[in-house]
Amino acid sequence: MQVHRLENKYWQAGILPEKGGSILFGRIRFSGIYVDVIRPTPGPDFASPGSFLMLPWANRIRDGVLRFDGETYQLQTTKDDGTARHGDVRKRPWQVDEKSETSITLSIRSTDFDDFNFPFALSAQATYALEDADFLWRVTLTNEDDRPFPAGFGFHPYFQHTGDNMPLVQIPCDHHFELTNSLADAAPVPVPERLDFRKPRAIPADVQYDDLLTGCDSTKPIRLLYRAWNVEVQMLADKIFKHVILFAAPDGTVAVEPQTNANDGFNLYANGIDGSGVFVVKPGASITGEVRLRIVAG
Repeated sequence: MQVHRLENKYWQAGILPEKGGSILFGRIRFSGIYVDVIRPTPGPDFASPGSFLMLPWANRIRDGVLRFDGETYQLQTTKDDGTARHGDVRKRPWQVDEKSETSITLSIRSTDFDDFNFPFALSAQATYALEDADFLWRVTLTNEDDRPFPAGFGFHPYFQHTGDNMPLVQIPCDHHFELTNSLADAAPVPVPERLDFRKPRAIPADVQYDDLLTGCDSTKPIRLLYRAWNVEVQMLADKIFKHVILFAAPDGTVAVEPQTNANDGFNLYANGIDGSGVFVVKPGASITGEVRLRIVAG
């Protein structure tokens, strides 16, 4: 498997088209060397990438049941929790459309796969690009069907957690969804103190997080402050990314995941519950979202 390497004076990144266009590593320059801020992915199979794209939905669908426009569709589910999880494209091979030393654009069509886990035809394009101090992630989903369909997408990056309050995390969201087995059942409510990250806070090694935040101030970035390196990484996401997952992973990294739809968003949408974040894509229409990771001196 061939890794496409992106590099400029601020960033090094590795993209693997054959594994969902996943990000295998993301490094920033510190004191003359590059240090990992996105979890590096071990080979040779690259089974657990440092970041992957979730599409045509983010996170989970309860029992894999998709209800839309009076119809019910059964999706394939995972064995561990019985949900349809993280979309379908993260383990698929993507085609390389364009590439350079600082960018790569990939594409995928659902009709190229007999077992694609979604009942509607779609295509998607993803671009990763280094633009000075910004690491840009852009995704576009297009409806290739003759019917409208509900959809969502998101990114699932794992950030290095080095201890000693590295990084401090700031997430400007004032609401969250109360989850049962990682699934939302009702509209969001104000964040309790445990989930109030509107000011920078550490992620203690002995505290577990797997939470869905929303009600974010789109004028403010998510911030990861690596003070020992005198740098912060700002995540600037388009307004379409209405939700953020905060997950303390078992390997000690911290996932901060911008996603358009809430967990089990399709069922929230079908039940008329506010905050699902699900968008409906008409035939021939496209939906685009951008996320930027920006390096800012601390």
